[in-house]
Amino acid sequence: MHVIPAIDLLNGQVVRLKKGDYSEVTVYSDNPVTFVKKFRDAGFSHIHIVDLNGAREGRFVNLPVIENIIEETGVGVQCGGGIRSRRDIKTLLNAGVSRIVSSSMAVQRSDEWLASLDMYGGDTCILGLDIKDGKMAYGGWEETSDESALDFLGSMVRLGVKTILCTDIARDGMLTGVNSGLYSEIANRYPQVNIIASGGVASEEDLRQLAIEGMYGVVIGRAYYEGLLSLESMLSFHEGSTNQR
Repeated sequence: MHVIPAIDLLNGQVVRLKKGDYSEVTVYSDNPVTFVKKFRDAGFSHIHIVDLNGAREGRFVNLPVIENIIEETGVGVQCGGGIRSRRDIKTLLNAGVSRIVSSSMAVQRSDEWLASLDMYGGDTCILGLDIKDGKMAYGGWEETSDESALDFLGSMVRLGVKTILCTDIARDGMLTGVNSGLYSEIANRYPQVNIIASGGVASEEDLRQLAIEGMYGVVIGRAYYEGLLSLESMLSFHEGSTNQR
């Protein structure tokens, strides 16, 4: 599977939240470029970035930081946070971002999201399936929809979604292990969808389980930051690595 190192940006710093709670912030670095260079030099060519300010405020706040990361490191970036319109997607693509992850736009402005999906394709536009108590969470995870997340996903799949980034918010940043049952349920209901798992990764056993279940990818943040997973062990589960397990 694709192992994707993640950085969350808040006020230009590399941070992690617990369960998406902005009052539960841990700062890991005030130099995102140096942080990303560690991933690149270890052998990762693609990373996941979230503009946490953007997710909450509905506008890009850390875009200059993201542009600097791309320019200085040359890595591929999939990005989420603050995306609310087709213009926002175009702005990110013009900035060098290769894949767009959106949940708020898909929920609140589905017409624009679907138009973007049609324009740029399912390989570029990734649905952020952020799940909180079974519902879709959006707006910096501070709001939830009435419809179940899996039913919402079904409607999106019928309209062209190919890849999802699925986050179990209750486990995000908590190092409590992945919710493999959730991912298995999605894979069984929608076998045509590429699933990138997110939330709760804490060990090599989590990565092994996700690989066995056929996940397309996994996003890893706090487990690396806290020293529970090394870059070498992450790379060993990464598709294309010469020392895969």
